[in-house]
Amino acid sequence: INEVMIRKGQYGSSDIGKNKKVLVEFSSPNIAKPFHIGHIRTTVIGNSINKIYDFLGYDTVTINHLGDYGTQFGKLIVAFKNWGNEKEVEADPIPSLLKLYIKFHEEVENNSSLDDEARMWFKRLEDEDEEALRLWKWIRDVSLNEFNRVYVMLDISFDSYAGESFYSDKMPLVIRAMEEKRLLKESMGADIVDLEPYGLPPALIRKSDGSTLYITRDIAAAIYRKDHYDFCKNIYVVGSQQNLHFQQWIKIVELMGNEWAKDCIHVPFGMVSLEDGTMSTRKGRVVFLEDVLKKAVETTKEIIIQKNNNLDNIDEVAQQVGIGAVVFQELSNSRIKDYVFSWDRTLNFDGETGPYVQYTHARACSILRKAEVALEGEIDYSLLANEDAMDLIRLIYQFPMVVEEAGRKYEPSVITRYIVDVAQAFNKFYHDSPIIVKDGKLQKSRLSLVYAAKQTINNGLRLLGVAAPERM
Repeated sequence: INEVMIRKGQYGSSDIGKNKKVLVEFSSPNIAKPFHIGHIRTTVIGNSINKIYDFLGYDTVTINHLGDYGTQFGKLIVAFKNWGNEKEVEADPIPSLLKLYIKFHEEVENNSSLDDEARMWFKRLEDEDEEALRLWKWIRDVSLNEFNRVYVMLDISFDSYAGESFYSDKMPLVIRAMEEKRLLKESMGADIVDLEPYGLPPALIRKSDGSTLYITRDIAAAIYRKDHYDFCKNIYVVGSQQNLHFQQWIKIVELMGNEWAKDCIHVPFGMVSLEDGTMSTRKGRVVFLEDVLKKAVETTKEIIIQKNNNLDNIDEVAQQVGIGAVVFQELSNSRIKDYVFSWDRTLNFDGETGPYVQYTHARACSILRKAEVALEGEIDYSLLANEDAMDLIRLIYQFPMVVEEAGRKYEPSVITRYIVDVAQAFNKFYHDSPIIVKDGKLQKSRLSLVYAAKQTINNGLRLLGVAAPERM
């Protein structure tokens, strides 16, 4: 308890990562595609892993490796030139671009020449054709503005937005390095790396028309990051459907003679589906993440008004609790499990949810406010000998180990489960041990435990990227 009172917001942190650099790549949405509920996992898991490593003393760099390159851009340019309208796109960028993307896929079924046209436009983009570049930059800018609204709601920022396009001019060097190591083989006019000896299928590096693939860009990105940042870990928070892709390119980086390939770490996670099936951008079946967050905030506001309508800052608290609920729910599941997103579960104020933990934090703050006792001078901890108090103290003591375990396993749910345990233990202690009592010494010792529990929950929520309101 004493240590929590001394270290406050730093309780649980350490300096095991001193002078070591960790890169965390996460979120990385595709430009011109909706930022949908499927993106929430990489975004909040990555944000939390970054906060955990930062708390362990590492120098962290967050990277949003935007999907801002590739043949999908050719498709968009063709669709925009055929059916698009600049004013419409400016007014409502992502839905308009999504409509064009879907239209392209419908039309291409009857007219395959559109695909060739799309490839031609992407090739023009790679060759830095002026019109292709202008359209590409415009689509990228309007998309980024949209994504940033969601990042502001989630309170997430990035140190680097270097996406696939950033590496486009670094391709020739990578290809040359592969040629020098004699890794490339020709297959039907294209270049591949044969990975059969390592139990992996061959990796296509360069298509027969000379254009590159994103595996080549991932290799270029890793090499650039090692040169530029000299990382000790380069973490990628990317869905488990990409497992094979990561095994392939990390193996190629190793075969190119880079022993640091082992420090490139893929942190996979399972799929999110909706209560009525999965999601597909091509068919237009998506749920926008921004709509989910807004709905969470609105619903939370209604619940708060029913419970406590004399809160001064209802809107701010509804924002913190609503968005916190979605993030917490997301980080409650072990990351590798697929799961189904459910409204009822997410916004429940009881049970193992974000609102329950936040409410417990606010309750502890309220007890400390009402007591108006300065926690200074001698505190007699021997008065905290009952079982509920001891259970809570034992849990609080474990927090630094829990943070280290979450970092080691790249698993924020370790912290989520832990702070639910702390909140439950605190509520049990509070229920059975009156805090505001006549005996000054007893009151002070119990208040010190309330403070320690509040601070531990606060620090844990912060590592998850969830706000800790003081009043609810």
